[in-house]
Amino acid sequence: MTKKALITGITGMVGSHLTDYLLENTDWDVHGMCRWRSPLDNVNHLLDRVNRKDRVFFHDGDLCDAISLIHVIDEVRPDYVFHLAAQSYPKTSFDSPIQTYDTNILGTHRLLEAVRMCKECEPVIHVCASSEVFGRVPKEFLPINEECKFHPASPYAISKAGTDLVGRYFAEAHNMTVMTTRMFTHTGPRRGDVFAESTFAKQIAMIEAEMIPPVVKTGNLDSLRTWSDVRDAVRAYFLLVTKNPVPGEYYNIGGTFSCSVGDMLKHLVSISSCGDSITVETEQARLRALDADLQVPDTTKFREHTGWEPTISFEQTMQDLLDFWRKQVRNNNFLTR
Repeated sequence: MTKKALITGITGMVGSHLTDYLLENTDWDVHGMCRWRSPLDNVNHLLDRVNRKDRVFFHDGDLCDAISLIHVIDEVRPDYVFHLAAQSYPKTSFDSPIQTYDTNILGTHRLLEAVRMCKECEPVIHVCASSEVFGRVPKEFLPINEECKFHPASPYAISKAGTDLVGRYFAEAHNMTVMTTRMFTHTGPRRGDVFAESTFAKQIAMIEAEMIPPVVKTGNLDSLRTWSDVRDAVRAYFLLVTKNPVPGEYYNIGGTFSCSVGDMLKHLVSISSCGDSITVETEQARLRALDADLQVPDTTKFREHTGWEPTISFEQTMQDLLDFWRKQVRNNNFLTR
């Protein structure tokens, strides 16, 4: 019988790339949960298959509505669950902390409770937390391993600490096969423009198209990040649920190339056709009240368990991200913000 994967947040960057990976590398059917109002830009290339019911199926569901989650689980009865849906914007969480906590912490609890209540399935479940749970890590604790204490620096990070703990609770209390991940910075095509590298690439594409002056507006450029590609990330998630899954385990996942946000911006500018004319300007509205400024992972545990290694270079990721925004600008498929 064909296996079924349920992806919450299928319309997001990671969810859409994970769908692409599963369609290409497995014979599974892919069921995606999304809100009825979710934008479909990232999954436009899948809509024909959805309409033809060709291995891709969409289901209306909302992490803030327990009944909708029960209906989705009962209808799909998945073999695998990739819980990616979240309020995923750290900066937004400062303005909307309660909604962030409700969606990410209670939403995860509601989803796992819906799975627990369904007697017709016992899926392998991936709960996606975030490296942001580690927050403000002293230099002497770099690289960050799984046992580093949590010191979240935003309501989003607090919510992901809760997400992480809820996932482990269900594994331990209810004998469910739940594993959590703390993915460090990952990016690439379809990355939302609320994230630093994506808004930089978007602004550069607009500068190249002569839509805005040659000035890139920035927030904090000093944060140190380890960069990985979203396409490497989704391959890691597939291995997580298929390579001897261990209930209750938790893993750091991330790339191998580290540099500051400022150096990342310099690289994007260097590959722009307008690089010589671009200047940089800090904008107060783009700064967070607190920032997780040292995000360098130790991924030994996950790599030794699964054999996963990142394969896409930082340079390729940034080139693909910039090319993605060039296409969006060329097709006028974006908002100026």
